Amino acid sequence: MKGNSIIGVTLGDPAGIGPEVFARVLDDASTKCEIVVYGTRWALELGAKIAGVSPNARYKFVDVGIDKPADFELGVVSPVCGRIAVESVEAAAADALSGQIDAMMTCPLNKEAIHAAGYSDIGHQEILARLADVDGTATMLMTPGLRVVHLSTHKSLIEAGQYVTRDNVLEKIDLCHRTLTRWGLQRIKIAVAALNPHGGEGGLLGREEIDAIEPAVEAAKERGIDARGPLPADSVFNRAIEGEFDVVLAMYHDQGHIAIKVHNFHESVTATLGIPFVRTSVDHGTAFDIAGRGVADSRGTTAALDAAVTLAQGALSNDA
Repeated sequence: MKGNSIIGVTLGDPAGIGPEVFARVLDDASTKCEIVVYGTRWALELGAKIAGVSPNARYKFVDVGIDKPADFELGVVSPVCGRIAVESVEAAAADALSGQIDAMMTCPLNKEAIHAAGYSDIGHQEILARLADVDGTATMLMTPGLRVVHLSTHKSLIEAGQYVTRDNVLEKIDLCHRTLTRWGLQRIKIAVAALNPHGGEGGLLGREEIDAIEPAVEAAKERGIDARGPLPADSVFNRAIEGEFDVVLAMYHDQGHIAIKVHNFHESVTATLGIPFVRTSVDHGTAFDIAGRGVADSRGTTAALDAAVTLAQGALSNDA
């Protein structure tokens, strides 16, 4: 693998664990890539102090220029910290869109904080879709042995069920196939999960499989995509782990997230599909409950950085 990819890293909410875990990664970073950090220097310095490290890796820093608020407190929602988190993402995305960086990796932001700062975006995916001016994004979670793309993420369970339509499912299957092909996968096998228990039991437990999911799968096959389903959600993830499928399309947030996090929480990574650049992220939140204690696990951050390099180079392997 080439070592010259330029990866932009956003530090996330300064009141959370993002600066701490990334300081640990910088302390251990090799020459796998060039790193550009986006955020505030005071947040990274505080994170390094909490982690008890002095980062050795060489990196460039893009400071968004927002001073530490007078009332700053680790683990507490702050509109200033929310603004820092969003402005860091905006700066990195601008550089990704202009080709100054090859990919971006994001540390966690806090949804309550960004709303307190006056933003209407729900999370990273929505911010990036706004900045790139695109529709039709999707979240993919990756952990060793399993990949899951989500039909929907930030919707209530009732709304998520209503979102299961033929056109929406087909769009996500197609997006998944196109993106994974660009990232290096060959002969992609896509499993499509059912929405209802036991795959709907022929309509006895719901008709979404009959009216929406199966027609979408058949339409995808007509486009030359190797899609299978709908497959009962209580077994499809295990089949993917066993190597039968390269990726599973889950019908809603927790259907996919639970499978990934039970399989391997600490090395799980998020990637965004549907935007014109590579973005990966840790698959955990700001963890306000442990911020400042020096106990945050940085394995997910390391995995997210490694994934950014892999995807930027189009080197994703069929061996999950």
